[in-house]
Amino acid sequence: MTPHPVITYTSEASWSLIEDKFTPYGKDTLAKVIKFLEEEILPAVKVAHAQLPDDPVKRWQTVIPIIAELKEKAKKQGLWNLFLSKAHYPEFGVPLSNLEYAVMAEVLAHAGPIGPEVMNCSAPDTGNMEVLARYGSPEQQKKWLVPLLNGEIRSAFAMTERFVASSDARNIRTSIRQEGNEIVINGHKWWISGAGDPRTKLHLVMGKSDPNNQNPYAQQSVVIVPADAPGVRIIRPMKVLGYDDAPEGHNEIFYENVRVPLGNLILGWGRGFEIIQGRLGPGRIHHCMRAIGIAQSALDLMLQRVTDPSRKTFGKYLHEHGTVVADIAKSRAEIEGARLLIDKYKAKGALKEIGIAKFVVPSMALAVVDRAMQAFGAEGLSQDTELAARWSSLRILRIADGPDAVHIQQVGQRELRRAPELVKRAQQLKKKENELMTKNGLKSHL
Repeated sequence: MTPHPVITYTSEASWSLIEDKFTPYGKDTLAKVIKFLEEEILPAVKVAHAQLPDDPVKRWQTVIPIIAELKEKAKKQGLWNLFLSKAHYPEFGVPLSNLEYAVMAEVLAHAGPIGPEVMNCSAPDTGNMEVLARYGSPEQQKKWLVPLLNGEIRSAFAMTERFVASSDARNIRTSIRQEGNEIVINGHKWWISGAGDPRTKLHLVMGKSDPNNQNPYAQQSVVIVPADAPGVRIIRPMKVLGYDDAPEGHNEIFYENVRVPLGNLILGWGRGFEIIQGRLGPGRIHHCMRAIGIAQSALDLMLQRVTDPSRKTFGKYLHEHGTVVADIAKSRAEIEGARLLIDKYKAKGALKEIGIAKFVVPSMALAVVDRAMQAFGAEGLSQDTELAARWSSLRILRIADGPDAVHIQQVGQRELRRAPELVKRAQQLKKKENELMTKNGLKSHL
């Protein structure tokens, strides 16, 4: 039997563990994704970079032509919105499981951020579409979700704020209040993904609507704000280790007396935390899926580099020097281990697993990319390879959607909850041990 082409992008061992979990539709779609990646997306990566202007103003006004072309091609082939599972969103989703999409997301990451975008599977749109599909009213879905699903518009998610510790969303200060039949928003946000894209037509804004509520998790609400609403003012794009990530970017924004209809409130007053938890769970998993693909891609580049005869030093291939072989082995093992963390069921039911993946996978991928950069020497630090930009994008993940420390703390606290039951079991075992020792007239040597 001919091996599935996915093993080129993952590994034969990984595929053998999950192949029987794929439906015929899932296998067929995965094969189509790989074919489209190889024939259409990967050859276009450098073209896309070249089509983004260097001009500091024009780069924020550009819809990259070749990406727009590839989107139309992908859509016609049905390679579209693959992240949205029909099992969770019957009206809007596709018949793929989280596990099936996980592999596709990993494969697409070999083309960098272009891969997911071409198939309408890139953040922050994915999370925003899930919010609207799960919590949006029929009117909100018709006006905003359908155009997002069709790829006609893009979106931004505005939660993080300047001058507060936004890793604890209870600290946000943006005011959201009702005034007649309108909602008035005032706040100062930053690191707002997607806000710079000229196609972005809506922001999902989280703020405090009931700051005096005794329940700190019922003080927040989420509102749809049109990107062109009066009072929405983009201050500047933020740079991540020198990269501005145009045209989507991560922007600093003022919302100054922005007024929207009351119908733009999502789900209801005080439901903000419920909404963002529903949004962030799947989003974190999607990020981890892509991070694994980035790590695999970096390892592939490293293998090519260290076996390149033109790169010999002191008469030897690079892999014949020092710890290069050990670095390759560690990278392979770490990637395989990280894949096992990806939850194949509904993300909502796997809070601990999501938390573990969130702090393990980005750090793993960073280590793999770092080893590849070392193998490339100074070239690995430059714009002449994708490695430096990939490292930067991964470093974001150790802070985005909550810093590592938050997830480590949450996972540790969940583990501590097991202690009382473990103590109880140990006491029961001790009692049985003592009874058995007495029955046999023995004294313990332990």
